[in-house]
Amino acid sequence: MKKPVAIAIVLLAVVSAVGIGLAHRGDDEGARCGSGFVASGAFCTVGDGCPSPLTRTKAGCDAPDEKVSIPGGTITLGPSDWEAEGRVVPRSIHTAPFRIDAFEVTRGAYAAALGDEKVTGELARAACNMTQNEAAAACRARGGRLPTEDEWVMAAVSAANPPRRYPWGDTGAVCRRAAWGLLTGPCAQAANGPDNVGAHTDGDSALGVHDLAGNVAEWVDGTASIAKGGSWATALAADLRIWARLPLPPGARDPRVGFRCVYAP
Repeated sequence: MKKPVAIAIVLLAVVSAVGIGLAHRGDDEGARCGSGFVASGAFCTVGDGCPSPLTRTKAGCDAPDEKVSIPGGTITLGPSDWEAEGRVVPRSIHTAPFRIDAFEVTRGAYAAALGDEKVTGELARAACNMTQNEAAAACRARGGRLPTEDEWVMAAVSAANPPRRYPWGDTGAVCRRAAWGLLTGPCAQAANGPDNVGAHTDGDSALGVHDLAGNVAEWVDGTASIAKGGSWATALAADLRIWARLPLPPGARDPRVGFRCVYAP
């Protein structure tokens, strides 16, 4: 092959590879958000519409008031992988049947629980920065209560025994499945709070509970101040696993932490 022709072929290959790489980068950016949501900076916004599973309310685009029934049962929780060793004490979990919010409590829903009609901005973003007691009070106003840690785990694994590592299964902690790594990567940079709920339906639990991993870590009831599930600021996939915990000081407010409620079956 003559030298000019060889150089031309190499240049063509490089240009093609760069083009493909850029196209894939664009696809990855779009794939981070669910169908109908628009990737904008670190967030998945609703754009001019109200993408499913969100619905249009009088106040704007928000999450519907849906509950998911969780069957009671007993599961064994223990270190299912090397990242859990030394962090998880094997134990049995037993819960009676209950219902749980399909979505994290949104800014719109939290304002409604507080009787506040002045909330502005995207209503469907997860509410955050409330204390554990404030979250419990909001759950009471919604006719429920905070879940116990065991109930939260049972909802996350959809009562499967042995339990899954993540709400969606054992592998695949990728950006399209949860709002995580939005502060310092790997999914985005410089986020300043949680995303819209329901924007990562690929990460739903088997029973259809949204965002149990990522977006906001969720307050659970108990004597200790504990939140579960990882958050938008989580940088390590291991912190999204069902056994992970975020301990906080009593009375803490944290932009990484929100909540959802449970109800009688």
